[in-house]
Amino acid sequence: MTEIPELMTIGRFSSLSRLSVRMLRHYDSQGVLVPASIDPSSGYRRYTMHQLADAADIRNLRDVGFGVSAIGILLAARGRPAWTRALHQQRATLADELHAAKARVSLITRMLDNGEDLMSITLTRTTVPAMTVIALRGTVPSYAHETELWARLMPILAERSISPIGPCGVIEHDEEFTERDVDLSIFVPVAPGTVTDAPLELLELPARDCLVARVQGSYDQITAAHDLINARITAEGLSYRGDGSLAAKAFNLYLNTPDEASEDELLTEVHQPLG
Repeated sequence: MTEIPELMTIGRFSSLSRLSVRMLRHYDSQGVLVPASIDPSSGYRRYTMHQLADAADIRNLRDVGFGVSAIGILLAARGRPAWTRALHQQRATLADELHAAKARVSLITRMLDNGEDLMSITLTRTTVPAMTVIALRGTVPSYAHETELWARLMPILAERSISPIGPCGVIEHDEEFTERDVDLSIFVPVAPGTVTDAPLELLELPARDCLVARVQGSYDQITAAHDLINARITAEGLSYRGDGSLAAKAFNLYLNTPDEASEDELLTEVHQPLG
């Protein structure tokens, strides 16, 4: 085995660290990975074996999406809570990006198939029975963060021994589609006469004439379900219920949940009240 000298050239260090010479020079200029020695006459950089561990951390942080300035800060935080917090936050960010990318791939597939995969969405018109529900209302960063409300609601229901008697759901309160700070009420149907108090509220929802899109599969199809509902309303000259009341709001019912079924087996009903 060839012995590695205590100080090695930038080329040799590049080969061992799997970082290009260009990037090593860049990290040097940013003060992130400074050579152990620089020849004053030639400017040649030399690195030590001990710096390979730093190089590995730098490469890994770069590969998971951290910029140079953040890498420098994180290197100084290794072994501390700030390091762990930053990695957890970046993992959550990448998970959100992965979910968004999957949704885009699904949309492209639907466009290429000319809507053929919309066979997983069926549309009916029905009268939805009146419901007594217990709801928790809150503002979340986006529609995808609805789970944050469920994480708050379910322990409260368990603590108060409140048992749902049917599929749970969500009501969208915003008058317009919004990409952030979404106002939602998640709810569970309960027996008439159930009582509760803050932060929960008891809602009496009347029977309503609705177009219902039943979606089998990923929640990413919910937007396509709304498209089908809109097309049906236009084609048949129907009208939306527009009195501004809670009963006029679109809502979803979850016939099963991700802890009960695989993504392909999820069943969701998207309801649009009609005028």
